[in-house]
Amino acid sequence: MPSYVNPEKCDGCKALDKTACQYICPNDLMTLNRDIMKAFNREPEMCWECYNCVKICPTQAIEIRGYADFVPLGATVTPMRSTDSIMWTVKFRNGTLKRFKFPIRTTEEGKAVPDGGWKTKDADLKSPVLFTEPESLGLPQVVSIKH
Repeated sequence: MPSYVNPEKCDGCKALDKTACQYICPNDLMTLNRDIMKAFNREPEMCWECYNCVKICPTQAIEIRGYADFVPLGATVTPMRSTDSIMWTVKFRNGTLKRFKFPIRTTEEGKAVPDGGWKTKDADLKSPVLFTEPESLGLPQVVSIKH
């Protein structure tokens, strides 16, 4: 489900040049209405549902309508980010709250290693030895099916 902005909570990131949600949206969907100084998702149907905007919003003004397999119909989902985790709060239609805490990545910006530290043995892309297998699976060799 695409994200949406609660205008009662949004402060337009204090009228800065660019809001936090504009900065983080990979699909460039979030924008600032300069007349009322509130952010909004200008094309919800194009939303990738990455929820970066939801996680970064300093006023927690961006919410999502969760999928039925995650939350029941009519519930809202709001994250609260701390330095080491994200607390997801699900508010059900009857007012009941449930919270789920998950750790976040603490790698410094620009310091992530794309391959996760695993090295390939074979540079041939057609090789049956996939990127990190068999080491990452803890196997002595790559499992293959003989025809």
